[in-house]
Amino acid sequence: MIRVFIVDDHVLIRDGLRTLLTDNPLFEVVGEAANGQDLLDQLPNVAADVVLLDLNMPVLDGLATTHRLREEHPHLRILLLSMMTHERTIGEILAAGAHGYVLKNAAKHEVVAALQSVAAGQRFLCSEIGLGLLDKLLLLEPSQPKAAAGAGALLTHREREILQLVAAGLTNQQIADKLFTSRRTVESHRQNLLEKTGVSNTPALVKYAMEQGWLQ
Repeated sequence: MIRVFIVDDHVLIRDGLRTLLTDNPLFEVVGEAANGQDLLDQLPNVAADVVLLDLNMPVLDGLATTHRLREEHPHLRILLLSMMTHERTIGEILAAGAHGYVLKNAAKHEVVAALQSVAAGQRFLCSEIGLGLLDKLLLLEPSQPKAAAGAGALLTHREREILQLVAAGLTNQQIADKLFTSRRTVESHRQNLLEKTGVSNTPALVKYAMEQGWLQ
């Protein structure tokens, strides 16, 4: 049985993960925390194999917590859970010592597979991240990267949806309502769009997307 400690600042997400894992005889949920510091305070009294760790949290976020875990609890396996899809963020997390990265919108079976892989001593990237990195590799010339217009091929389907709605002038909350998701999720996707296109604000993002012919 794999002993899992869940760390996320959203109660609903912790509840959903707990339900997913307790319904599976392969796992035992041995603890929960709302941030990295809460986790570190509890770990001396808890026997865990894998920490399922949110990236964006108050007090001590996922990246800082990963650094602390590698220093203070090197035996623990670390699986990051996030909505961030930008390769720079993922690279920072893996460089800090995390053993896997899975998106919060991943299918249940993929979360289970990620936990099993990480617990078994392997590394894991969820399919959407892996395919995105593969797409980027395929866009590269033998000696130099293609022009920035190639960034359009790296946008996920949901990012393209949100880009269209941003260009239409909708607010984050209006987009969230229209797509039946949370405002925080929309904000994460918008940040991903800015990072992928290399622009610094929404007007520049819309202008860039229009110039590249991404907008309908």
